[in-house]
Amino acid sequence: MTDLSRLIENAAASLTHVRQRRPRVHCLMNTVVQKFVADGLAALGANPSMTSSPDEVAAFARRADALVVNLGTLDDGRRTAIRLATAVARDAGKPWIVDPVHCDYSPSRLAFARELIASGASVVRGNASEMDIIGEVTEALKIKTGPVDELTLERHRIRIENGHPLMAQVTGTGCLSGALIAAFMAVEPDRMKAATGALLASGVAAEFAANSSNGPGTFEAAFRDALAALRPEDIIANARISHAEG
Repeated sequence: MTDLSRLIENAAASLTHVRQRRPRVHCLMNTVVQKFVADGLAALGANPSMTSSPDEVAAFARRADALVVNLGTLDDGRRTAIRLATAVARDAGKPWIVDPVHCDYSPSRLAFARELIASGASVVRGNASEMDIIGEVTEALKIKTGPVDELTLERHRIRIENGHPLMAQVTGTGCLSGALIAAFMAVEPDRMKAATGALLASGVAAEFAANSSNGPGTFEAAFRDALAALRPEDIIANARISHAEG
């Protein structure tokens, strides 16, 4: 069995583990997509929590198995909540992911994203323009998303081709991707394996959903249904991954 075959088998097994263990993922999430992300996590089998109140976010982060930080709708209160939650996750050794949404738009947002990454993020995930401006990431797994997702950890690089163009027409699919990675990290300690599993699950589900959709409106509902119905054997049969050069 090749290394890629093992990654695919591990992805399928991790999907089963998520559904068996139902990890709690605390989401400091873009307010525009909170319901979509919560519903997507629940459809796959994880438990979402979403509060961003500085008064209680630390308590929620302590109860969670993993944390996802999304900078989509950022203000002073959210900056405070993010710092509190990430400190809890770091001190407790919980996995956490940063999605530096629109860090290429705002110097202050970029500085905050870099602060978070330097403070011990397990994974950094963003689109090409966001990840290009973030630049070198030495400790975290770096994920550049697009028509092909590229995962880089030290000298190891994986490319994942699963997905569908309709994902780009539904606000929140990328945000959900980050939350699913957090859910998989809660059951799989190897970050590369966990992220590969989450992106394969999301990408294969998107392909299934597109087959029964007429456009972005029907795709949104079908994608959630596809996540709920996704089987481990679907990942094994449909995964398209490869080693990247360089």
